[in-house]
Amino acid sequence: MRLKQKIAHFRFYAELNELLQKKQHFKWIPVNFRGRQSVKHLTESLGVPHTEIDLILVNSRPVNFSYIVEDGDRVSVYPMFETFNISQATRLRPKPLRETRFVLDCHLGRLAAYLRMMGFDTLYQNDFSDEELAEISAEQKRILLTRDRGLLKRDRITHGFLIRTRNSREQLLSVVRRFDLLDDIHPFTRCMACNGLLVSRDKEDIVEKLQPKTKKYFNVFKECEYCGRVFWNGSHHERMEDLIEWVRKRVEET
Repeated sequence: MRLKQKIAHFRFYAELNELLQKKQHFKWIPVNFRGRQSVKHLTESLGVPHTEIDLILVNSRPVNFSYIVEDGDRVSVYPMFETFNISQATRLRPKPLRETRFVLDCHLGRLAAYLRMMGFDTLYQNDFSDEELAEISAEQKRILLTRDRGLLKRDRITHGFLIRTRNSREQLLSVVRRFDLLDDIHPFTRCMACNGLLVSRDKEDIVEKLQPKTKKYFNVFKECEYCGRVFWNGSHHERMEDLIEWVRKRVEET
């Protein structure tokens, strides 16, 4: 026996429209379906991962992701709220993690380096599989940053963010904004290569690792406790300081 076709209407708000087809932006979208379908499944079928959603209202009443959509339902889907108080509603996003830590997919190597530059615990390998990324995110309580929206649809992943742009500077800005990280930036405390912690070193202690010009012109050094890489305040350091200041100004402007 063929199941009866049903129809519900979905509307997405604010930046969630970036994840939809252009013709669906800021409109009520008719969704045809059969059988028992959860609001999570139908929402993600339109291209919006559950990690991007903070609140769902069905016929003006808050529901959770397991709600079974009924024929004729009107479903309003909202992103994370910055200014509105929805404490009395059914908030879908889990509580923020006690410690902000990240794991990134293979397309975000430059972003990983930038986050480490700012002092954030950031795991990255260019050969992590999707299964490994989901396991690390779930088991180690890390926020998964990815450009693959399909990856964020996995039930196991509770904390994640879809990176919309290919520009690494804009990627960094979007992460700092999304997770309100401005006050948590501690620059040049982690190794950009391996994520290890940096410790101050006297020149005499690491002199054998330095090139002749570096020995001559620089006196302040840090060394990674894990991989032994040495850092100093050269021109690259100034460029990184400029990037951090650019992010600060852009966030404060909004």
